[in-house]
Amino acid sequence: MEITTTTVLILLAIGLFSGMLGGLVGIGGGVVLVPALIYILGFSQLNAQGTSLALIMFPVGVLGVINYYKQGHIDFNIVFILAIGFVVGSFLGSKFAMNIPQTLVKKSFAMLMIVIAMKMLFFDNKDSGKDKNNQPAMLNKTKTV
Repeated sequence: MEITTTTVLILLAIGLFSGMLGGLVGIGGGVVLVPALIYILGFSQLNAQGTSLALIMFPVGVLGVINYYKQGHIDFNIVFILAIGFVVGSFLGSKFAMNIPQTLVKKSFAMLMIVIAMKMLFFDNKDSGKDKNNQPAMLNKTKTV
């Protein structure tokens, strides 16, 4: 996959948001990162899962990462960029979570889960954003970094 300026900015934003939610309510990869990669950047389900797993691979998911990598579902350049945003976001999210009521955190988490579930259940356009080679179309339209 070609990494463009736009792609880098989107990946940093996704990593930041995922990290913030991870720090805020203890989630990130499976709940936020995978749907964001699918719906914002047009990743396949397997590529999104492999990328998410690679982000947390040491020490937790290294064997799973190896399997996804062998099948070509992980681009470590993307993982690195997401990790930058995720680390910063995780710090900011945890700082924020320490200063708001737990009931607000719990309700925010529940609403996020509902919104993502509704999107995946009822509004999933499987091939939206893909070009004729089944690659994310938006990633091929901007200049390379």
